[in-house]
Order: sequence, then structure tokens, then C-alpha cells
Amino acid sequence: MTEAKVLVIDDNTAVLGTLKIVLRNAFSTVTAVSNPKLIPALVAPGDVDAVLLDMNFGSDRLDGQDGLFWLDRIMNRSGLDNPPAVVMITAFGDIDLAVTSLKNGAMDFIQKPWDNNDLIRKLTEAINKRNNHVRDAGQANPEPYRDYAVQEEQGVSEPSSLEEIEKLTIQRVIESCGRNLTIAAERLGISRQTLYNKMKHYGFVY
Repeated sequence: MTEAKVLVIDDNTAVLGTLKIVLRNAFSTVTAVSNPKLIPALVAPGDVDAVLLDMNFGSDRLDGQDGLFWLDRIMNRSGLDNPPAVVMITAFGDIDLAVTSLKNGAMDFIQKPWDNNDLIRKLTEAINKRNNHVRDAGQANPEPYRDYAVQEEQGVSEPSSLEEIEKLTIQRVIESCGRNLTIAAERLGISRQTLYNKMKHYGFVY
């Protein structure tokens, strides 16, 4: 178990409950709330190591801007010299917004439906990298947060393009479904025909 405090923010109570169950056996403290307006008060003490932040709150707005707003509050307006690492959790259709969140300070992102081991791994890596920044506080210009997980897997030194991330995501989901394209399309939240078109675009042959 990692000695760390993780804050989970998601307005879907079913998702919130599941995430808390998954994470409480991996991290020493897990706090889960559905109202993002509690974020400033919860991170103010400076004892939160990581925030798992949903990108959409409320059924009337699904453009991901709420997540970007609260990401900015955590990273730039919390008054903390070393804000917690932020990992965004998003649906497949919000990948472009997730990439934007990486540019705005998020450490990583994970997609719904998530793999439990992958979720824990990404949060743990984000916490470790955040702690490295804290220990390196004397450095005048610390290296900005980047999508390290994608970079390391693809062997590139700069953040991957949206197409590269989408290609990798589709490939992972198809493989995780045993190459069952119907199930893969459902998990990605797209139609089977759309999945066929994307596979053709990326040159996938199954």
C-alpha cells in the first residue's frame, strides 16, 4: 500500500463508490466527494498527494470545461507551492480535452471504463513524480508536468499527438476485449462502424 492521500471527485455516485473501493486498498487515505466546489477546502491544507478528477459535472454540460476549470483551480489558484498531482478521468470522446488538460498541468489521464491496475499504476506514478518535484524544490524552474506514461510507452521525448493517443487507446481496448470488435466499440462509446473506420484509418488488421 502506498502512503498517500488521494482525493476523488466525480458527480456520478456509482462511479465514485466504485473508485473508492478500488483505491482504498492501494492508498492509505482515499477521500471521495461528488461536489467539485469542495476542492479548494480539501486541498488547502496541502496534505493531498493526488486528485483523480472527472472532466464533466452535471448532465447539462458535457464539454469537459468543468474539469479544466477545476484543474486550473488546483494547479494555479490553490495557493500551494506544490499542488497535488492531478489525473483526469474521462470518457473516450473527451481524449482531445484530456490532451489539453496535460498541457494545463495534469499529470496523466485515464479513460472510462478503466482498468483497475492501470488506474492504480497511473496514480502511483503521478504521486511519485509529484514527490520528486517537491524534493527538488530548490530547482529554479522545475520540469513541467507531462504525459510521461504515454511518452515512455511510445519512446518519444515530447507529448504524443492526439492521433497517436487515439490509435494507442483503440489498440489497447481491442486487445483487452480479445479482439471482439462489438465489445470494443461499446467500451469506447462509439458505433461498430465508427470503430471499423478508425481501424482502417490507422491500418489495423484483425
